Amino acid sequence: MSTSPVTAAPLDPVALRADFPILGEQVNGHRLVYLDSAATSQKPTAVLDAERAFLTHANSAVHRGAHTLAAEATDLFEDARAAVAGFVGAAPQQLVWTSGATMGLNLVAYAIGNASVGRGAPASARLALAPGDEIVTTAIEHHANLIPWQELAARTGAVLRHIPARDDGTLDLDAAATLISPRTRIVAFTHVSNVLGIVNPVAELIALAQQVGAVTVMDACQSAPHLPLDLPGLGVDLAVFSAHKMVGPYGVGGLYGRTDVLEALPPFLTGGSMITTVTLDSAEYLPPPQRFEAGTQPVGPAIGFAAAVRYLDAVGLENIHAHEGMLAARMAEGLRDIPGIRLLGDAAGVERVGLWSFDVDGVHAHDAGQLLDARGIAVRVGHHCAAPLHSRYGITASVRASAALYNTVDDVDEFLDAVRGIRPYFGVE
Repeated sequence: MSTSPVTAAPLDPVALRADFPILGEQVNGHRLVYLDSAATSQKPTAVLDAERAFLTHANSAVHRGAHTLAAEATDLFEDARAAVAGFVGAAPQQLVWTSGATMGLNLVAYAIGNASVGRGAPASARLALAPGDEIVTTAIEHHANLIPWQELAARTGAVLRHIPARDDGTLDLDAAATLISPRTRIVAFTHVSNVLGIVNPVAELIALAQQVGAVTVMDACQSAPHLPLDLPGLGVDLAVFSAHKMVGPYGVGGLYGRTDVLEALPPFLTGGSMITTVTLDSAEYLPPPQRFEAGTQPVGPAIGFAAAVRYLDAVGLENIHAHEGMLAARMAEGLRDIPGIRLLGDAAGVERVGLWSFDVDGVHAHDAGQLLDARGIAVRVGHHCAAPLHSRYGITASVRASAALYNTVDDVDEFLDAVRGIRPYFGVE
């Protein structure tokens, strides 16, 4: 049973691949070249084993039963919280389990909405929105960091504003400095765009928000698997991430929050396990993080998530970032040399992760993706849950190739060779 990665410094992706059983599969008679980790990553044996071991030997409800299995399950569950919190530099009480980043963002938006109608403790009033207050997000967000704020604005009368993207995919910080004003109550942004792959200047955005006392909310889905993160050190108030993008299981994610901010948020979901006292007419709630963890929790996935962050830690986030940066540079160099390929977010001199989206002139992204799949190459096609960003660049869909720690130079070269054949195959050269 594999319990730790087989790696070296610098990172050896060929050795790592042995830890990921699915990478030995064939697709359409070709070896699998998996370049869709931005959508969901593959899982190492250590993660699969951790979840199975819990279900086999300690499966029980947490924070409830007084029997031995319940106590063991609770210990494993809370040990997992400590491991995942530590991975992003946080204390265990600053990490709320969610079903993923989408739920985390909705939790925050709906909790602020509850504060806006007078729910919660006295401290919740500082989060309340009123008509004319402003929420600032960006033009490059995933729908999960856009639609909840649209809904919150509609419920409270707040005004939603957007920091624009420049032609090269970078955020317009001059516009941000103008948009973030004393009326701004929330600033929500992605750390890394799931379309552009650019690491955004979040320190500058956080500083602008802090100057006006706004709450900051960061989508860390595309950074947590690829960059060392210290969320308290970064100064962000709230941040979300998903296990399935971090070589972990489906169905679990994390919401990090500064202690005072979590304590001010009213509950979002209510029910069992998040209360102290209940009568037929009223209830009192536990402090965070349990206040936000109503009902049955994803115990097995949380334990698998802990195994995933331990795996990433053992490989080393610095090693991962350097390796993926090398792959991204090779990918970009090759794509730029192919006629009819337009890279999105091809900004010079910016930090990025191993992700590129591109448009193929004369060929729909879905057709391009099917041709790549015929050669065993898995990429993402569509608007990647970022339709407004694609509209900004005058297209409805793109092809996205995203690398991870287990990808090799051979993967990238096979991908580039296949992309060279797309336009000739469809007769548009």
